[in-house]
Amino acid sequence: MSSNSQRLRERLHEIIFGADTPLGKAFDVGLLMLIIASVLAVILESVSWISEDYGPVLRAFEWVVTLSFLGEYILRLYCVDKPWRYARSFYGIVDLLAILPTFLSLLFPGAQSLLVIRGLRLLRVFRVLKLVHFVGEASQLRVALQASLRKIIVFLGAVLAIVIIVGSAMYLIEGEEHGFDNIPLSIYWAIVTMTTVGYGDMSPETPLGKMLASVIMILGYGIIAVPTGIVSVELAGAARMTVTGRACPGCGAHGHDADARHCKFCGDEL
Repeated sequence: MSSNSQRLRERLHEIIFGADTPLGKAFDVGLLMLIIASVLAVILESVSWISEDYGPVLRAFEWVVTLSFLGEYILRLYCVDKPWRYARSFYGIVDLLAILPTFLSLLFPGAQSLLVIRGLRLLRVFRVLKLVHFVGEASQLRVALQASLRKIIVFLGAVLAIVIIVGSAMYLIEGEEHGFDNIPLSIYWAIVTMTTVGYGDMSPETPLGKMLASVIMILGYGIIAVPTGIVSVELAGAARMTVTGRACPGCGAHGHDADARHCKFCGDEL
């Protein structure tokens, strides 16, 4: 690669991924404004009278925004050393999903409503406004959720076993004459009751059924607190982590430790 091409890539990376220069900040602010305008256009198009009067204008605007995002996405892939890694990252996937619905609407009418996913791109505002502390908090939450994943999966497995057993028992106790027509429907009732949602579309009529429902209701309050406790413990352990808003020149990832010399995602030097 020629030196001129390399300098161009470095300059584009500084503008597109960085927010420390006037051009970089102007690019990100303009991008955020375009995202907001695009999401508003999708929302307004769902209103019947607005769609009838301004539908063609809104759809034309969607195509302009989509082509702009497509060009931006291509530039992001061009100016990083490892484009495939960026494409598989969270922001890379969100950037791609912000483009696809408009093209899918050519094959599946109404698919453009999925364009509201562009709202996820507003997460870049934390970097644009230099809110590094928010980036750090988000990284801590991500680490805590990852560390809690196995424990929560085991917990959910136990909950699933309980609702299956309780739902089956309620089907045997109440039966079809009281609205519990089958075991899947009874399991649905157990889930609604245990999560304290309580739609009221089904309710036990027999004394034994009401007793079992009471146990599930009380158990539900304790079950709700378990995932919160698991994540809270992991959050306490991740609270000491500090990150910066630096973007990796290789994959464009953010959220590196303050003393990091290399990207923790691709290994490139920061």
